[in-house]
Amino acid sequence: MATHGHACGKVILLGEHAVVYGVPAIAAGIDRGARATATPVERGPSRLRVGGWNITVRDNEEKHDLARAFRALLDAVRDDRPDLPAVHVEIEADLPPGGGLGCSAAMGVAIARAVDPGASDDAIQERAMAWERVFHGNPSGVDAAVAARGGCLQFRRGEPVERVRVRGALHLCVGSTGIASSTKSMVDAVARLKERRPEVVAKAFDGVRSLVSNARLAIEAGDRFALGRLMDLNQMILSGLFVSSVEIERMCATAREAGAMGAKLTGAGGGGSVVALVPSASAAESVLAAWRAEGFDGFATSVAPETRLPEVVATEAAP
Repeated sequence: MATHGHACGKVILLGEHAVVYGVPAIAAGIDRGARATATPVERGPSRLRVGGWNITVRDNEEKHDLARAFRALLDAVRDDRPDLPAVHVEIEADLPPGGGLGCSAAMGVAIARAVDPGASDDAIQERAMAWERVFHGNPSGVDAAVAARGGCLQFRRGEPVERVRVRGALHLCVGSTGIASSTKSMVDAVARLKERRPEVVAKAFDGVRSLVSNARLAIEAGDRFALGRLMDLNQMILSGLFVSSVEIERMCATAREAGAMGAKLTGAGGGGSVVALVPSASAAESVLAAWRAEGFDGFATSVAPETRLPEVVATEAAP
């Protein structure tokens, strides 16, 4: 019996980096993500094949981060299910690695769902975090929380995830700088800044806390203009933390000039992706065209109250 798991990618609307230190963040699932299929095998080691990357790893390899992450996830599952057999997992993702869109978390969640279809969202999230720590060291957990649930969420480290009621759809454009970003490197850079200039970083995080609080109110009230302005202010703070880049600033400015109501980096920064809020689905094409004219790729997506990818299904393994 083969089982299948799906997980969505994410954008962080407000709260990057501050969320690592306990400040709330608001994030939303997008309609791109990862899909995994798990098939039990008679004997180990378990194997993971990543389609499109031409990579296959075994869970007993020591030198490959992907193999170590796979083993950490399986070990987390076996904490609750010691009878879990060895598995062969095939996974594909339509998110760019290092793009700030939660590719690694989506892969971890999709694998966790495929391996244990009956697990709760909380259990899936925790198992995916074991995978995430191998890649990112000290991840906040927001990526895994969104990948496991979809929709629009307020996340605060160590507290239950809260759903944010979206009034009408949020129409977004997501664009790539074309530069891969390392979450671990950028989180470490902010930590070093915090050590050198604690008062500056504390003031920035207080500002983010206020922006996130007001952004939730704006989303629940359907006030897109206010949300866009709050996103712009969050981008200013992120730039002050030195996690923006020339490409990010250029893409944000281009999006605003093309009609976006707000734009900012999403994820760790230093490259990766930009998210822009637009007033309608039709308005998204103007932003995407402007980005293309500047040499940047992007896509449109939308967020509704219960946006999430399909539930796990079980099927007979192909002969």
